[in-house]
Amino acid sequence: MSDELVLGIDGGGSKVVVAVADRTGHILRSSRGRGVNPMDNPNWLEELERHLLPFRDETKLMAVAAGLPAYGEVARLSALQRDAIQRAFPNVRHEVLNDVDAAHLGAFAGKPGILVLSGTGSMAWARNEAGKSERTGGWGDLIGDEGSSHWIGQRALNLVSQSLDGRAPATALAAALFDRLRIDPADPMNGLGAWASSLENPRAEIAAISALVDRVASGGDEGAVSLLEQAADELSKHHHAISRHCRADADWTYAGGTFSSRLLLEALGRRIGKAPAPPKLPPIGGALLAAAQLLDWPLDEGWFGQIAATAQGIGTHAV
Repeated sequence: MSDELVLGIDGGGSKVVVAVADRTGHILRSSRGRGVNPMDNPNWLEELERHLLPFRDETKLMAVAAGLPAYGEVARLSALQRDAIQRAFPNVRHEVLNDVDAAHLGAFAGKPGILVLSGTGSMAWARNEAGKSERTGGWGDLIGDEGSSHWIGQRALNLVSQSLDGRAPATALAAALFDRLRIDPADPMNGLGAWASSLENPRAEIAAISALVDRVASGGDEGAVSLLEQAADELSKHHHAISRHCRADADWTYAGGTFSSRLLLEALGRRIGKAPAPPKLPPIGGALLAAAQLLDWPLDEGWFGQIAATAQGIGTHAV
């Protein structure tokens, strides 16, 4: 039917985006909320359900695909995620997949390649010519997530504290951080300690510091530049580890808000040895593609182009 609609859900550590699209590729409605990662957000289910509620009575909705963080990693949490989508859309075809799998689908339009993701967390996802997927990373901030926004933000705090103590060279990050957090530079331990102890969503709020690191690095600060170079080192390990799953000449691309840093993206490209292929669709586009595939829609370049164009206004590249 020409008036069928699909719904995509792009969940992450710092945000969730929900969008409805038609057969022509136009995104008609969307919603954006806070993170829905069950690994670190005790309110993830409430947040997810709140943003699904306005779409539950859409009579023309025929398929739903949800790309959710941690799906397929922890059995108990994955079951809760499946149940949440089933409850919200009991009479609609639906699929739940890992958020990075959905991002890969969108970035390569379902074709093979390697996706390096750096957002609040980090991971690499590969799909080969046979359609088989593999992943590396995605262990969470307590165990891994090297090269992610949280990883960069945490190390920025380390660097600032060391520079204040004289254990590391002075860095412009200190003044920039104090200004951002409205901390009195004359009393840094009290200010930073009070800030750290009052965080409502520590992982996301620490991850947000990575944007500050990029801004200071763009001004030439050696300490900030070094942090981004270290992040590129870690992300290149993800690519190297998973590249054996694909052909030697496989394209790579990227997803996640950390890559709003041109310095980081260029540094990673140097380590991999070639520039990334531009992502075909943002992650929400991957979720919509997965939903459209449930209905066997005939998708062409026009559909992909419309999804990409109409997704630009809903903040799909945020960390």
